[in-house]
Amino acid sequence: MSVRVRPTHCGLDAAVEVISGKWKVVILWALAGQSRRFGELKRLIPGVSEKVLFQHLRELEADGVVHRESHDAPVVRVEYSLTPRGSALNDALKPLGAWGREYLPERAEPVSEDA
Repeated sequence: MSVRVRPTHCGLDAAVEVISGKWKVVILWALAGQSRRFGELKRLIPGVSEKVLFQHLRELEADGVVHRESHDAPVVRVEYSLTPRGSALNDALKPLGAWGREYLPERAEPVSEDA
């Protein structure tokens, strides 16, 4: 079940709809290869608010990309991991990351006050 309401027109449109949001690609990166607790994700993604992180995780879960598992031990513990669909999406994003590293404009050197 998806949280999306607008129809998609092609596969690329559908994929972009799933990863739309400032932090979703970074969340997918953080979950690559291992499950993580909410606090771990928060530490790995500086700048994201708890509200937005929670919202994005719920949307990714609804899209079948992230799995949420709750453990009822003495303390409730929730872990997030990628589903096979999420791992496949991460694999699809790797070439895009390689493109970004290759074509990312180099940061300009700080301008000295003497110049």
